Amino acid sequence: MAERLVVIGGDAAGMSAASQARRRRPDLDIVALEKGRFTSYSACGIPYLVGGEVGRAEDLVARTPEEFRSKQRIDVRIRHEAMAVDLDARTIDVRDVEHERSYSLGFDFVVFGTGAVPIRPDLPGIDAPWVRGVQTLEDAASLLAEAERSRCRDVVVVGAGYIGLEMAEAFHRRGAQVALVEGAPTVMGRTLDADMAVRIHGGLRDLGVDVRLGEQVERFEDGAVVTGSGRIPADLVVLGLGVAPASALAADAGVELGPRRSVAVDRRQRTSVDGVWAAGDCASTWHRVSERPVHIALGTVANKTGRVAGIDIGGGYATFPGVLGTAITKVCQTEVARTGLTEREAADAGFAVDVATIETTTTASYIPGTQRVHVKLVSEQGTGRVLGAQIVGGTGSAKRIDTVAAALAGRLTVTDLVDLDLAYAPPFSSVWDPIQQAARQIRTTPR
Repeated sequence: MAERLVVIGGDAAGMSAASQARRRRPDLDIVALEKGRFTSYSACGIPYLVGGEVGRAEDLVARTPEEFRSKQRIDVRIRHEAMAVDLDARTIDVRDVEHERSYSLGFDFVVFGTGAVPIRPDLPGIDAPWVRGVQTLEDAASLLAEAERSRCRDVVVVGAGYIGLEMAEAFHRRGAQVALVEGAPTVMGRTLDADMAVRIHGGLRDLGVDVRLGEQVERFEDGAVVTGSGRIPADLVVLGLGVAPASALAADAGVELGPRRSVAVDRRQRTSVDGVWAAGDCASTWHRVSERPVHIALGTVANKTGRVAGIDIGGGYATFPGVLGTAITKVCQTEVARTGLTEREAADAGFAVDVATIETTTTASYIPGTQRVHVKLVSEQGTGRVLGAQIVGGTGSAKRIDTVAAALAGRLTVTDLVDLDLAYAPPFSSVWDPIQQAARQIRTTPR
């Protein structure tokens, strides 16, 4: 009998692992269990599906179950949910949702690629069918069906992180009256320092979104979200409070957990149990700047860690060096990006820091249509080592964060940033790129 790999979860991490294992082990029997209907899709594209910029859910699918079966001999079983894993017996209890039956599936190796789940606070009424979290393409399809049923007149988005902001804009594009409720005093409070986050509010308010900051949700009741300030009409509520690792299956099986109850893994994505791997949003990772284990749910990380797991399962050798927390989004016409540590996170990690915040333009100032851009750069006092950056600005601002991400990976200093030979032409940048302007300010006037 051929050895069997079972992958639990059919999106980025799980199917990357399955594909890499197949490439190196033609003899391996590979089964992928996916409780939804879709495999290998872009969860990051869901807000654009909701907003109508993407026409169909299927447009976000990179590879279908049929393609995995025919091209890679991976036995993808959609609508099959792993209910329990017995690591001693090496069996998985599986529920076939479509045919309402259960069976036991043996394995030699297993990958937990179970992803993450939307955070749902314990509030009265939160289990109502019109209160929705959005993490999977299945969630998005269900959300759109509910939006059509309710005619989507009044939508309340609870939480102003990446997903909350993107969903607020998406439902505005659908023609709904949108209220965005956030308990913190700024949007993106866990992602940006407050002095950068305050630059984002205006675009949403200009659109007509009712942005309510510092307001706590108390309960959900028919036709309304109730906060400390009163009732907000709601045909539909979308939760944008972030996600938690979907680690219960692994934890119940006896696998060791890490930060935020993510599945603890080493640099090869191996768990505490021999023959068991984990990758993607359900797993922990290593922060390359703070040098601490962390949980960061990003599609880029899911693909990369799944690839590492699959190579190792297939008999190769690969390691994942960790993350910088590099992320980017667009809120209305405002681009937002970050990498490394914020000023607050650097202090929490024990760094003494120098900080520069500059305002400039994305191109030479005399180029018509140039956009304003704000850059905040954080470095270590004494050494000058770059620790992180945040960018908020107009079109052409945010992808500059990749320069800082590369600098972090290379442990460069602010002097190194100033001396980088970056491309220059007036339609693209001033002579000194905004990132270099911030680095020059730290080097000239350190705190």
